[in-house]
Amino acid sequence: MSTPENVVVVGNGQAGIQLVDSLRKEGYTGAITLLGEEIHHPYQRPPLSKDYLAAGKDPVPLPLRPEKFFTTNDVDARLGVRVTTINRAAKTVTLDDGTTLAYSTLVLATGAANRELAVPGAELTGIHGLRTLTDAQVLHARLDTVRSVVVIGAGFIGLEFAAAARARGLDVTVLEFADRPMGRALTPLMSGFFADAHQRLGVTLRLGEGIASFGGDNGHVTAAVSTAGHRYPADLVLVGVGVIPRTELAAAAGLEVENGIVVDGCLRTSDPDIYALGDCASFPNTHAGTRTRLESVQNATDQARHAAASMVRSGSGKAETGSGAGGESNGYADLPWFWSNQGPLRLQIAGLTAPGDQTVLRGDPAEEKFSVFCFRNGALAAVESVNQPADHMAARRLLAAGRTLTPEQAADPDFDLKTYSKQQPATV
Repeated sequence: MSTPENVVVVGNGQAGIQLVDSLRKEGYTGAITLLGEEIHHPYQRPPLSKDYLAAGKDPVPLPLRPEKFFTTNDVDARLGVRVTTINRAAKTVTLDDGTTLAYSTLVLATGAANRELAVPGAELTGIHGLRTLTDAQVLHARLDTVRSVVVIGAGFIGLEFAAAARARGLDVTVLEFADRPMGRALTPLMSGFFADAHQRLGVTLRLGEGIASFGGDNGHVTAAVSTAGHRYPADLVLVGVGVIPRTELAAAAGLEVENGIVVDGCLRTSDPDIYALGDCASFPNTHAGTRTRLESVQNATDQARHAAASMVRSGSGKAETGSGAGGESNGYADLPWFWSNQGPLRLQIAGLTAPGDQTVLRGDPAEEKFSVFCFRNGALAAVESVNQPADHMAARRLLAAGRTLTPEQAADPDFDLKTYSKQQPATV
């Protein structure tokens, strides 16, 4: 593995920007080139499906870093460029304008792309995805002109959008093929709470109904037809059926790919001079006990910090903790955590839930302030919280430290969770 002298970063989202920042903070003084496909200055994506869609004047995207950040840190940041090929033998990347750039270390922070629908009528105008600033700008303007909205998919993005559309007074129907919302990420108890909560907000939530086709008039969508045969009026449709990791560059370059770009604990791919991180990376997850790909700001930023430190260590001759993409690693092990704002509800998750977890309720769902503690093999594994930030922070402290508590303690409203989480574990 060569000493980093010229780092090229493909992707200027959360992971790519944090990597650049962390490299400089780690003391890296070599050249950095940052490549982004969008023409916009790098911005925060999470608000796009939340506050950005609220009624009112045109919103302003939140920058990931001020524009002066790039000049201050001597970063060659290029917007509106796309990498077409990676030549691993020559250690170069080729851009869509024909330019060739050399690298000593290449970082793939390519993110993910929205999964598209393949049903009759999917080509009609008025059917949108939501991932980029351009998508959000179009949707913000369109929500001023429509009455009936159909959302395909009751995941985080779909429900955040549904809540924003309802707050504008629009008629909103959500179609979800599964039997509960956010089913891949939440416990049944929490899924059930959010199903009821969105219906209280006035959302029509249809579980067990997927999308079969769209109807239209003069090329524009007018209705969504579900797999149950029901027809729902739609002036606008938001498709939120998940994402696909952007692995095409890595695969074409011969890197190992399996539900993401396969990396080790130092975030290195099967080529030790190429790293991958963020939404596109499949990594050995110590918290899940298996290889995982996560889509979250926390994962992107923490992996970027870890990768930057790994690169600097390799350049200084210090020992590495990983052993290649196929090997065991004691590297990246940060606790996963997530959040989602849906109307008046702030959902926060620490750790990863799994089917079969024992669940313990703390607080009262009727007051919309409670947490669900998940235990696996007798130990705390994850905590879901609604409008309970103190519970969330306590859970993060406990899980990050590898500490647990009993189900009885979790259920006891008089148990001082905050103080307990800050205590040092007893030593033998």
